Amino acid sequence: MKRIRIIVCMNLCALLIQTSCSSKKEEKAEEIQYEVTNPIRMDTTFSKDYVSQIQSVRNIEIRGLEKGYLQQIYVDEGQSVKSGQLLFKIMPKFFEAEYLKTQAQVKAEEIELQNTKALADKNIVSKNELALAQAKVDQAKAEMSLAKLHVTATEIRAPFDGTVDRIPLKLGSLVDEGQLLTSLSDNSQVYAYFNVSESEYLDYQTNIQNRSNTNVSLLLANNQPLKYKGKVETIESEFNNETGSIAFRARFPNPDKLLKNGETGRVQMLVPLKNALIIPQKATYEIQDKTYVFVIDKSGVVKSRNITISNELPDLYVVSSGLSESDTILIDGIQKVKDDDKIKFEFKTPKEVLAHLQIHAQ
Repeated sequence: MKRIRIIVCMNLCALLIQTSCSSKKEEKAEEIQYEVTNPIRMDTTFSKDYVSQIQSVRNIEIRGLEKGYLQQIYVDEGQSVKSGQLLFKIMPKFFEAEYLKTQAQVKAEEIELQNTKALADKNIVSKNELALAQAKVDQAKAEMSLAKLHVTATEIRAPFDGTVDRIPLKLGSLVDEGQLLTSLSDNSQVYAYFNVSESEYLDYQTNIQNRSNTNVSLLLANNQPLKYKGKVETIESEFNNETGSIAFRARFPNPDKLLKNGETGRVQMLVPLKNALIIPQKATYEIQDKTYVFVIDKSGVVKSRNITISNELPDLYVVSSGLSESDTILIDGIQKVKDDDKIKFEFKTPKEVLAHLQIHAQ
């Protein structure tokens, strides 16, 4: 009997200790205070990416001006060339012969002019015959100049410093008049063209004083940023009716020749936001691609609410619908509460909350 009494007493003591610990945990849980705040309206900027097409500042097709056989190729694909450098030579024998023929014709007409002038000085021939002889000289010189132009056109030279593209024809190929020989790109600087929506265009144009500047960054296809900043230079004059967007053009320096004509990238531009409603990102959670926050009423009861995010800043979201400045939202313990929980909370002003975030808002 004593042993039974001892066991019962021990069980009772253990039960009392367990009950005491549970009550202490409940009391401790009830003492937890969560931080809450309000959304805030402010002017700021955010960085937005735009898909861009990169083009050389100068990119042209080099074509043959005369028909003939490709006699010489003086450059290789991908080679850098200087302005005036000889690139190709098309067999010029026929044009050289024509040029020599016109030279001889000029000399003959000049001799005839001298003879006619001597006769005109002696009044043997009329002045009209002298003028006719002079016209024949001028005509012969014009034909010689044209023949020389044909000879010159058989030598294809670089019109500016640049890089040679693919050469589709091989040595000895027959070149037709106007046939493509190669392309030449000046990649010392490049243009990045990107499309901006109508609303963003209007914000950009009407907030000139509030936007930071016209400098932009370029994110390359490997997600690495170009180390040189670019500058928005111009905006096209018309909107695309199909897409509702307008093209911007930014110029980027390219001294390392890293960028080539036809590349793609993403231009990163700071876009101004007027009177934006902002909340901390940590106050949100997602369920099935929808974003929610916990809103606290005056009695401390928690209610989830679906919101719409229009833009993302470092550590912040810009809310387009679902919240107002008067709402009180939970900013910590998001995973610890659920709908209809009643909590104790401590209010933090939006400025206090933002001060502890790594943000770039203004």
